[in-house]
Amino acid sequence: MTESAAHRESLPLDSTAQLLTRITTQLGTQLRHVSLNGTRRPMTPPTHPLTHPPRPPSPPALVAVAHGSRDPMALRTVTTLLERVRELRPGLDVRLGHIELNEPLLPDTLADIGPGAAVLVPLLLSRGYHVKQDLPQAAATAPHLRIRIASPLGPHPLLVEALYARLTEAGWQTSDATHRGSGVVLAAAGSRDPQSAADTRRTAAMLSERLGGVPVVPAYASAASPAVPEALRALAARGRHRTAVASYFTAPGRFAAQSAAAAPWIASAPLGTHPALARLLLLRYDQALATRSPLPRRQLASA
Repeated sequence: MTESAAHRESLPLDSTAQLLTRITTQLGTQLRHVSLNGTRRPMTPPTHPLTHPPRPPSPPALVAVAHGSRDPMALRTVTTLLERVRELRPGLDVRLGHIELNEPLLPDTLADIGPGAAVLVPLLLSRGYHVKQDLPQAAATAPHLRIRIASPLGPHPLLVEALYARLTEAGWQTSDATHRGSGVVLAAAGSRDPQSAADTRRTAAMLSERLGGVPVVPAYASAASPAVPEALRALAARGRHRTAVASYFTAPGRFAAQSAAAAPWIASAPLGTHPALARLLLLRYDQALATRSPLPRRQLASA
């Protein structure tokens, strides 16, 4: 047999071997998708090397709600405070809205946020009209947002730590706690809402404990009694002539200035940009996300 003939006779054998190899390979591939009980496993689509897992949704915006003041230092103070908040929580959308007197006003801030969710965190120290009425009314102007309203900042131990720090900065010393003539007036803005007064009394009690039992009397710059001068006179009648005024205000303003001017001894600065306030803002934000449902549309419509 010639070499060319032998080559031609080998072709069918090689082709048959190749065909059997292909059949065996395909059968093995199919069998990998069959379970032992005979059912077919779902085929997993191949993963493209350029695909990426979906990004998690952005957290709701934190909208800090300040009252507003004609004192230019108030806006600068709140702006600096929110910078501290952004440093503590990088990537969080932190915005500012005012109830009155300053821009941006809260409804304008909400209008600038794209469709999604937001948490209103009041820069207010107690419950009252602004928290119960103004914030829900402003939220009703933003139907494109799912809105939660956090609790006011006070009362809370972090505020007490900030109050204590501000008193120390003003000149309060540890020895003053044992001085029989020492006393403190906790000067707050004031509200006609009885829950607001209860919150302030709670803070006064916590501050008294922090100061080692020094009497702390809550007093108000407006809308409630006693006024700051009345509280100072009441402490003096009890023999407390070495009396400090603790400014229970988030930022400088007319009420804070009036209260400090009445102090017979030292007066602390407003809480302002103290680090405890930045931490407390984020705490109230997180608590709102964890425990409070978005305001129902029916409630927003009736607010």
